[in-house]
Amino acid sequence: MTDIAAGKGAPPSFDDAFQAQLMELFKWRRDVRRFVSTPVPQAVIDELLEVACLAPSVGFSQPWRFVVVDDPERRSAVRANFEICNSQALAGQASERSASYASLKLAGLHEAPCHLGVFAEPEPLEGHGLGRMTMPETIAYSVVTAVHTLWLAARVKGLGLGWVSILDPATITAILDVPPHWVFIGYFCLGYPQAESDMPELERAGWEKRLGNAATRIQR
Repeated sequence: MTDIAAGKGAPPSFDDAFQAQLMELFKWRRDVRRFVSTPVPQAVIDELLEVACLAPSVGFSQPWRFVVVDDPERRSAVRANFEICNSQALAGQASERSASYASLKLAGLHEAPCHLGVFAEPEPLEGHGLGRMTMPETIAYSVVTAVHTLWLAARVKGLGLGWVSILDPATITAILDVPPHWVFIGYFCLGYPQAESDMPELERAGWEKRLGNAATRIQR
């Protein structure tokens, strides 16, 4: 039996128009920090998480674990941890730009209608350890691919995703009451953006500029 026969028929053909739209999707995927309060329908959240689970994973281990955070007290505890960690971070690099960046992250935590905690199961039963004996970190990498898949799927539906990284992993693990051996990957705000742009906000603010292929590729 061939691969095609075992699946659902011949693979689709992605024409020039689709490829152009896909490139636009890549360009318009943004790390969103300001949201409107419009709720995200539960059916949409469920669909996005299903799409995220189509991501590749080492040994087909599917190690991603998504925690939808609805409880106001848990959200408040996450914001409090952000404020503690952010104060410590700003003490090391007190600048107007750093303070502005931090305030945007805090705004996202206040405004976003949907919060997601994303973790990796370091020893999933699925996959039977295939492909990660010498590089166990590929489990975490696999979860990041699921996050990126979710990010693109959210953009298609007019939603934005914001990654909050100024948090203490052990504290967030305790707040969300998940198994202590899970590896914290990130905390994400999901919702409809207040504004749209095809340029990263930090680039617009002059924080950094995008490095192209010529600047990042090494030929051997």
